[in-house]
Amino acid sequence: MNVQYFGINLSFAVKRWPEPYMWAQIVRETLNLTMVQFTFDLLDPWTPEPMRSALIAQVRQAAKEWNIYVHSAFVGLANYTYNGLLHPDPAGRASAMEWWRRAIDVAAGIGAQAVGGPLGGMSVADASDPQLRKKRYQELLVAVSNLSDGAKGAGLKEILVEPTPLIREFPHTIAQAKQLMDDLSGRTAVPVRFVLDVGHALYQPLYGPQAATRPWLQGLGGAIGMIHLQNTDFQSDSHWGWPESRGLFDVAAFARELSETGMEDRPVILEVFYPFELTDEAVLSNITSSVQHCSKLLKTS
Repeated sequence: MNVQYFGINLSFAVKRWPEPYMWAQIVRETLNLTMVQFTFDLLDPWTPEPMRSALIAQVRQAAKEWNIYVHSAFVGLANYTYNGLLHPDPAGRASAMEWWRRAIDVAAGIGAQAVGGPLGGMSVADASDPQLRKKRYQELLVAVSNLSDGAKGAGLKEILVEPTPLIREFPHTIAQAKQLMDDLSGRTAVPVRFVLDVGHALYQPLYGPQAATRPWLQGLGGAIGMIHLQNTDFQSDSHWGWPESRGLFDVAAFARELSETGMEDRPVILEVFYPFELTDEAVLSNITSSVQHCSKLLKTS
């Protein structure tokens, strides 16, 4: 059975094609796709008014003119460098909450149905203290619950949480993800679902040589809202495309797993990052070949 929804995260456009009409044209005419995941690396939620509203309007207009569905708006590389909702200082956590509130507004403004990303990372000191680790987790539950109220108020349909392969972040295991869902049960105004990033699930330095995606698919089931696809060597969070001589990820085998676990209806989003010094021509060539490679093996067309 074919994957039903395939699109691309706009990370490839960062610093190269930030103009909405430019990335929209590339998505439709070069990549032949109709679904994107917006990245906050293209529009920082901290952008002051009236500039923020003007940029939101540009994104919405470009998506409308090129008939592009903006599935969701997602944390990018910039925000992921911060400790976010797990910052050791209360002021840092308050700042992260305000960032997420603004991110919710941006997501709603550009017409996305969901907002998400990794939630944050603990400091080494907090993660090493069992009591502080437990406290940070309880605070995280409250934060996500409060953000879900904001998401509902803005008209969003869900919050997407991305598990990461870092022991100082929540969740980073299947068991933790299940626990998070249990602990949030009845406490959120909109559903909270997971983004399964294949490169995260297959990160062998944390999960060992037996790392696999199938246990995540089977273990989380309906709690998975979407998939992030990337090429990887299983030793790094590579986010490579195709072709890539170091890449080992088998898209065809993963497509079979999705079918066998009943996940073929989950949106699959290609998320590839490129060095900023790489030529624009090389990026465009690789993102095109990557989309073609994945589309063929996922049998989306």
